[in-house]
Amino acid sequence: MTKKKILVVLGGNSKEREISIKTGKACVSAIKRLGFTVQTFDPQKKSFFDIKKSKSNIIFNALHGEEGEDGYAQSFFEYSKIPYTHSGVISSMNAMNKVISKKIFIRNKIKTPQYFIIFKKKFNLSKLNKDIKNKRLKYPLVVKPNNEGSSIGVKICKNFPNLRNNIKSLLKSYETLIIENFIGGQEIQVAVLNGKALGAIELKPKRKFYDYKAKYLKSAKTDHIMPANISSKKYKEVLKIAERTHKILGCRGVTRSDFKFINNQFYLLETNTQPGMTDLSLVPEIASYKKISFDKLVLKLILDASLNK
Repeated sequence: MTKKKILVVLGGNSKEREISIKTGKACVSAIKRLGFTVQTFDPQKKSFFDIKKSKSNIIFNALHGEEGEDGYAQSFFEYSKIPYTHSGVISSMNAMNKVISKKIFIRNKIKTPQYFIIFKKKFNLSKLNKDIKNKRLKYPLVVKPNNEGSSIGVKICKNFPNLRNNIKSLLKSYETLIIENFIGGQEIQVAVLNGKALGAIELKPKRKFYDYKAKYLKSAKTDHIMPANISSKKYKEVLKIAERTHKILGCRGVTRSDFKFINNQFYLLETNTQPGMTDLSLVPEIASYKKISFDKLVLKLILDASLNK
């Protein structure tokens, strides 16, 4: 197996490029320690069509965000006929698209915050209050892009003027937005590896919520509590929901599902098919608690690499 040549795809063109490079570099180091031959490929510098020329045996997908975890990169991996890590085209697309994933959650009786959608082409400001009342939403409300990760573009709005201004600002960059109830309570995140939940971690951000800075800056000093401070019964319950979600979405490799826990109920915000693998990332931290080293985690992802998924 160690004679295999592995291509780590990292960087890319999304707003999460910087984090993807950190993830990629950490994984390159692990792959070298595991004894594999490793190359890197940055889609910002080369065309995805060039992947085939690398003559690699396995692709390790270290991309985040647009074109990396929405099925786009995965379609090129399939075209190249090189087995790759993490989820496939359809599951990646469905998980990244918050509207689609919410509909899947609701259909499968998985609680998620009440919401409605705003389309740039059809947006009518005069109807906004009516939509909020019809959907029985209450302030504070969250407005966010349909297709972003790492909490990019997420805004918490305390009142109508605040919401209106944030919508106008976001519609300059995005075609589709989601407005949903802000759910308070505990921030719980669950890692699932190869269909089995590894554990649940609780986050206590010092900032207003677990935003981009709280996720990636040590200076934000977010508290990580592993295992999450909930009853053993509820701990098992959230692991089961995450496992079920991983399966329902048709995911492979590793995922991280983000929950809020309030009034003894879990609300699933989203499932990430390309969770971060940096020194501050949650999946390696949860795996470490289960005595799975970073290198072993990377190896498990490599061994799961496949096509037609």
